[in-house]
Amino acid sequence: MGTPHINAEPGDFAQTVLMPGDPLRAKFIAETFLTNVRQVNEVRGMLGFTGEYQGKPVSVMGSGMGMPSIGIYSYELFRFFGVENIIRVGTAGAVSADLKVGDVVLAMSAATNSNFAAQYRLPGTPAPTAGFSLLHTAYQTALARQQKVFVGTVYSTDVFYDDAESLIEWRKLGVLATEMECAALYFNAARLGKQALTICTVSDCPLTGESCSPKEREVSFRDMILLALETAAAL
Repeated sequence: MGTPHINAEPGDFAQTVLMPGDPLRAKFIAETFLTNVRQVNEVRGMLGFTGEYQGKPVSVMGSGMGMPSIGIYSYELFRFFGVENIIRVGTAGAVSADLKVGDVVLAMSAATNSNFAAQYRLPGTPAPTAGFSLLHTAYQTALARQQKVFVGTVYSTDVFYDDAESLIEWRKLGVLATEMECAALYFNAARLGKQALTICTVSDCPLTGESCSPKEREVSFRDMILLALETAAAL
């Protein structure tokens, strides 16, 4: 079987897939946290793996950067490989003044400047939102871990270097953080009747210039991944 971007076979992917942007981060997650790991994709260097966490099958695969990239990979996983849940795990820039580097955000919804939803030819503006069961499970898992998380809206942008410097305007609407993939993932999940959630670690604060040290990034990233894996195990 396979698709133009994934050369796996039916059954190669678990029903729940973690998706970091970087394929080498996917490899790190698989080798560090999963057991009985096997590689299931390597097309274009977008590495994918399936293993077990706490005895439950879990997959992890890179998504690439930006909504067009995660739009392709998440669609193919949902549509052709029997995947039911995708949890994006990545970094975000703080927008809210309440957030600091190292904080973890559960994206309940995503504002966006992307034209991704134009394909649906809707007579209005859609609202990309997380799957409630995934969001609820992740939040309850965080409580059980005594791990502080922030739940709210993120801003999914097509622009990394924002010439308009518009983040302060999104802050006025209560947006927590900015990233580049969440909205497309949520749209694909909604269109295909699947579940999706974005969990992000705040790696920097664009409005203040603050950023994570390498040590802070390592610790906060590990906490985020464990939250995502324990959420997957609880489904």
